[in-house]
Amino acid sequence: MINRPLPILFISLGINLFLIVFVLSKIDIKLPFQKNDQVAQIAASSKVVTNSEKSGDDIFNEINPQKGFEIEVSYEDLGPKMVKSGVIDLEKFRAVFERSGQPLTDEQEEILTKGSTRKIKITRDNSYFLLNFFWAVGLANNSKILTSGEMVEYGGEKDLGNFASTGGWTLGIGEAMNYYSKSSLIPLTVGQEGLVEAVASKIFRPCCNNSTAFPDCNHGMALLGVLELLAGSGASQDEMFNAAKYFNAYWFPGNYYDLAVYFKNKEGQSFDQIDPRILLSKDYSSASGWQKAKRWLVDRGIVQEPPKQGGGCGV
Repeated sequence: MINRPLPILFISLGINLFLIVFVLSKIDIKLPFQKNDQVAQIAASSKVVTNSEKSGDDIFNEINPQKGFEIEVSYEDLGPKMVKSGVIDLEKFRAVFERSGQPLTDEQEEILTKGSTRKIKITRDNSYFLLNFFWAVGLANNSKILTSGEMVEYGGEKDLGNFASTGGWTLGIGEAMNYYSKSSLIPLTVGQEGLVEAVASKIFRPCCNNSTAFPDCNHGMALLGVLELLAGSGASQDEMFNAAKYFNAYWFPGNYYDLAVYFKNKEGQSFDQIDPRILLSKDYSSASGWQKAKRWLVDRGIVQEPPKQGGGCGV
């Protein structure tokens, strides 16, 4: 066979194609959709978890840090005050933790019987203790939220004791309503009470669609107690929202694991980057908000095994 030179036309085309490919490789092409939309489209079509660089343990450590989350407030004499008033019956309280396989530690006994100057830190190990401790605080501390808010509006005098946060409190010496908003555990100024109400009304929880300003379950009542303690110590709104973000996450680890995965995939944000006001809003932290986020994950195949859910709305 005789080797013939390639026609000039083919040589020219080859050079032009090479130049086009080279130039395109150097250009940052802007697609008609933003990065997050692109991630969502890929997830929807490929059914692959897009945050593969993040393991389940990494995300769990974001929502429930292994070292805990500390607020700039101490227990002081809250424990002894509640034992003295009867809202906490020490023997009943101890028995609940014995039955749950989490007997009170020496430190927790001290908090209840002697008080403590330690700063309050919520951890994976003490989240159940703090849930019940602050449930009693929220229930007993005198508050306009309890005496003239949605609890009264929806419960009235007749049924006020039938909510999960009232009728469900069985760890006092007497019935829960004997202690309902009866003690000045955390004296608040008018301004501080207004601050608590303003923040509480914007914080929701995944077990229902009610805000913390309607604390009809133990989680709502406990978080109300935390917010009152923070406000009484001079905390800012930002500090209160940030504390609520982590207390909620320790009390509802499964739900906030899902929300962390949602924000990581949809918004490209790690848990600590999420604005607490947005995360805790009805759009995400209510039962309906969390379900919407969960549905978004399921529809795209971005489903990971969450940690065990937090406790129910009883002791």
